[in-house]
Amino acid sequence: MASLATAAGKWPWSEGKSHILTLSFDDGFRDSFLKIADIYEGHGLKACLNVIASGHLRRFKQVDDWILPDLMGDFEDWNKLIRRGHEVMPHSWKHLNLARQPFAKSKRLIGKCLDYFEEYLEGYDPSHAVFNFPFNSSTPELEAYTLSRVKGIRTFAQGAINPIPKDGSPVLISCSSNGPTNIDAWVKKQIDDFLANEAGGWLVLNLHGLDTEGWGPISTTFLKKELKRLTSIDYLEILPAGEVLKRSQG
Repeated sequence: MASLATAAGKWPWSEGKSHILTLSFDDGFRDSFLKIADIYEGHGLKACLNVIASGHLRRFKQVDDWILPDLMGDFEDWNKLIRRGHEVMPHSWKHLNLARQPFAKSKRLIGKCLDYFEEYLEGYDPSHAVFNFPFNSSTPELEAYTLSRVKGIRTFAQGAINPIPKDGSPVLISCSSNGPTNIDAWVKKQIDDFLANEAGGWLVLNLHGLDTEGWGPISTTFLKKELKRLTSIDYLEILPAGEVLKRSQG
């Protein structure tokens, strides 16, 4: 499939790469995120991890059946992962569906989340930060406000395959997700269909925890095997979302 590199146009920072994959893990489950980081490092990769800013605070309350206070990590954990080279990005203040709240309230919560990251996350840089909307649910007004504070937002817009950004402009990143039970088979099908498409692009799949943690978890065994398989594909690059945006700025 060598023709893929020219079918989509070469990925300008990695010779011959026409397909970019981001597995975007949400919520901030301490055990899962530490395991994910270890697995990624075993393949020379950086994980894409998105955390609820207040998840470690005593006042944080359970969200649905999956986001439990006892499972959440804190900014000491996240800063350790940053130092190891992984990416940690904001995933709301307290995981409300922001599109269903009054605009003023949602704007305040987004701002509070981003302010907290600026204060407590080492090396946080809005110029390539991605705000990951909870439930992948947003409105045009919220998108416009958030893109005035960060370089990219992740939501659901038109499916999971995006054009590869190349000019440094603010980016709306569309993704797909699935659940609530194990989604190993679903993830593999999304990736296989993407790899078979000569048009290439940037596939973003929104995942959560490992094994029994989170909505729509994947298994540890599957993640290990899938990354081993994918890192052998010469026209594919696996990157965290913020890294894609950073490279698009040259």
